[in-house]
This record gives sequence, C-alpha cells and structure tokens, in this order.
Amino acid sequence: MTSTPAPATSPIAAVVAPTPPAPPNPNAPDASGRYMLRDGTDVNLQFAQDLSSKTASEGDPVTLTLVDDLKVGNIVVAKAGDKAIGEVTKAEKSGMMGKAGDLNIRLNYLKAGDTKIKLRGTKGKEGESGTTGAVVLTVLFGPIGLIKHGKNVEIKQGQSLHAFVGDDIALVPAT
Repeated sequence: MTSTPAPATSPIAAVVAPTPPAPPNPNAPDASGRYMLRDGTDVNLQFAQDLSSKTASEGDPVTLTLVDDLKVGNIVVAKAGDKAIGEVTKAEKSGMMGKAGDLNIRLNYLKAGDTKIKLRGTKGKEGESGTTGAVVLTVLFGPIGLIKHGKNVEIKQGQSLHAFVGDDIALVPAT
C-alpha cells in the first residue's frame, strides 16, 4: 500500500471587495465653502407692492420678498426678507362687453447677498369675466347693457407666490 500524501493545505485568502467611496453629501460645502442650492427648490415669495391690470404696464418692475429662509440641509443660504425681482410681461385693463383684465408676471431672480439666484415660475391671473352679465343686460335693456365692464386683476401687497430655483447655484452661507 502506497500512501498518498495529503494535499498541502494552503491558507484561504479572504477576498474582500474594496469599499466603495461614500456618496458625496449633497448638503456638504464644496472646497470653497459654498453650498449647492438645487434647481427646482421651492421658493415662497410674497408681493412687496400692490399691482393692478388697470395701472400696470408691460416692462414694469415687480418686487417680491422671500417668506422663508432658503436652506441647503440646515445651512441658510438666503434669508427671509431678501428681495426678488420680476417684471410685468402683459397688462390689459378690463374692457367693454365684460372683457376681464389680464396681468402676467415673469420672475427674474432672488438677490441673496451679492448673488442673483435665477427663479422660474410665472404668475398669470385673469380677472372675473362679466360677459354673462353683459349679455343678460343687453337682452333686458338694449345696448345700454354693453357698458358693463369685466373686472381688473388686483394683486395686494403680501399675497403669496410660489416659485422655484431656476438653476443649480453654489452659495455661501447667509450672514
């Protein structure tokens, strides 16, 4: 009988997969100490002035105020009270035959310190139409009913407007 030597045992090498790098913290500052405010972040504004389709003109500036601090994680990058700027893009007074007034506004930016944060979102609103009333008055009273006017769009100071950050932007913490 010939004996076969037992196979040499070799130490088992444990294969350990390298640990993948941790995903970057989206709320951490970059190398320059700036925090990334992301496109699509909600921005709550309120009008800092009264507006009316009766008195506004295309191109008129519109001032709004930031209602809540804008934060990246727990870091404030724009403070409540910061000013946002927009402009009137369409303003039509109410007219005869119950034609309602029309007022459209485009948001341009929010100013946080010396930085302009691009905003998107439009506010368009139509006044109540008086057309039905005008038609009824015409039938009952003849042409005198055509004097019925629609309503102008009235936006009061303090009225809220919901907008969004328009592009990713790196910001320093607000002071």
